Amino acid sequence: MNSQLPTAQRDRNRALLVLIVVLFLGSALVAGALRFSGWRPTGMQNKGELLDPPADLRALSPRLVDGEPYQWRPIERRWRILVAPPTGCAAACVDLARELDLVWQLFGRNADHVDILWLGDVPDGAVRNTAWRVLEADPALRAALPRVDGGPGEADNALPAYVVDPNGFVILRYAPGFDPGHLRSDMARLLKLR
Repeated sequence: MNSQLPTAQRDRNRALLVLIVVLFLGSALVAGALRFSGWRPTGMQNKGELLDPPADLRALSPRLVDGEPYQWRPIERRWRILVAPPTGCAAACVDLARELDLVWQLFGRNADHVDILWLGDVPDGAVRNTAWRVLEADPALRAALPRVDGGPGEADNALPAYVVDPNGFVILRYAPGFDPGHLRSDMARLLKLR
């Protein structure tokens, strides 16, 4: 019994097999090219500036204004939003404190895993919540923060915000005047890593 396929059927099967291989390898090649070119889907991009390399605060021992040490304790998986306002910051600091309070409330059940660290004096009228930890003004800590007093195109005595990971690395910087929604969306993604 001869089980040979007609030539037309065999050619169609071969063409289909080649098409499947091309689709599979082609999509893998495109994905690899996108990955190594640095492209990321819009939903996966940071809104804040990713610091590379991140600033390392682990060697510093900040103190709360009541004199107690603030410890990094990586085992607790606690994220931090850090603000180091310039001297004499008033209205801008009050506005930022209100925005940080709103962002913190929007974390919902994950809010307990976020501290808001405020370095130095808190201005009168600033909104504070249970996540706030006011740190003593520490020149060494302030100096360790990238472009704390403003970067290119930013005003002197700027008011950036930072995200500090559970280990004590400053990983994100938000330029003065940032959109609090951007901070919230980045932090929401980070809190899922807990």
